[in-house]
Formats: sequence, C-alpha cells, structure tokens
Amino acid sequence: MHEPTSSLKVERRTTTLRELALEKLRSAIFDARFQPGDRLVERTLCDELGVSRTVVREVLRHLETEGLVDTLPNQGPIVAVLDLNTAMEIYEIRGLLEGEAASACARLANPRTIDDLEELIDRIQLAFHEQDYHSVRVLTTAFYERMFTAGHKHVAWEIVQSLTARINRLRALTIASDGRGSQAVLEMRQILAAIRAGDAASAHSAAITHVSRVAEIARKLLVEGQEHLHLKRAG
Repeated sequence: MHEPTSSLKVERRTTTLRELALEKLRSAIFDARFQPGDRLVERTLCDELGVSRTVVREVLRHLETEGLVDTLPNQGPIVAVLDLNTAMEIYEIRGLLEGEAASACARLANPRTIDDLEELIDRIQLAFHEQDYHSVRVLTTAFYERMFTAGHKHVAWEIVQSLTARINRLRALTIASDGRGSQAVLEMRQILAAIRAGDAASAHSAAITHVSRVAEIARKLLVEGQEHLHLKRAG
C-alpha cells in the first residue's frame, strides 16, 4: 500500500492564514483604512498582517478578481478606485435581480421565511444602532440570500455573489451616511411587509425603490469624492 505523497496533503494552517488575511484586508478596504488609489506595498502588508509574502500575493490576486484591487504598470497593486459608471451599473443589476427575487419570495414564502427575514432586519437595526457596520454588511447579505433562496432564484443569487465584494464596498460607503440606518431599515421592512402580504407587485416595487434610493446616495458620495480627489491633486 502506497503512502500518500506530501504534494497531496492539505495545508490547513496555510489556508486558514490566507483566509484570515483575505478577510482582514478586505475589511480594511471596506472600512476605508486603505483609501481608493492607495498603494498596497507587499512588505508593509506582510508586517501588518503577520503573514508571508506568498500569502500576501495570493490575497492581492484574489482581491483583484473581486474588483477591489487594481495592478498598475510600474506601480504595482493599489486599492481600486470606485468608478461612478461601474457603481451605477451594479445598482442597475441589483435592482433587476432583487426586484424579481422579492416578487418571487412574496409568491413562495412560508411563515418560517418571513420570521427569518424579520429577525435579520431586527439584527440589522441593532447593528446600525451600535454603529457596527461590519455586522450590517454581513446581516444584509444574509437577508438577501434568504430572500433569493426562498424565491428559488438560485442562479440569480450566484450572479449577486459574484458581485458581493463590490456590492459590500458600495454598501460600506452608503451605510455610514447620515440617517441611512433608519431609512434602510424602513425600506427593508416595506419589502418584508409586501412579502408577508403575498403581494408580488408591491414587493417588486419596494425592492426597486430601496435600490434606487441607495444608488442616489452612492452617486452623490462618489461625485463628492471625485471632486475632492481632483482638488487634492490640483493642490
């Protein structure tokens, strides 16, 4: 009987370190510890994350596939700059998919689904109150996953998941804006009310309204950010 070769062994510790480093750096970008356009220097990241250069390179490559990092010639990796047109296209896609998912959920949801969605909104409201924006992002993603899967929109959810990093980066931008917490929770409760009533048309409308409102907040913040960047460069 042949002994398993070393090349087939799973290096659990390395994988764990990579995932931890990935989550740390992704969160640092979401929380604006690293600003758009900032250089991501491998040696500095090795020291800050406490991992090897190999792990840092793997993490940067992964974040590049998520659209959070760009690699520029003669400069290396930087935090990707949020592009207004790309952001608006993401919100357009969100509106299309979330509207259909909400509508389907209203037709198919059972009492357990409605209870789950209500509990998630309650937890989102608490996280906003405590200014725990990381939890807001995690719980909001969980809310939509529950809505999509309850509506049997599994392929649509896979599409959303492919954009999750960029959606959460935009979400990180908007959820900290003044008054957004109470407004976002109210909008989500309106979606849930339509789902509870089994009103597919109203659920569709409420979901699109929610996305449209947050898109306008993002548009304003991104335009202001671009103007600030231009002034900074001019100075």
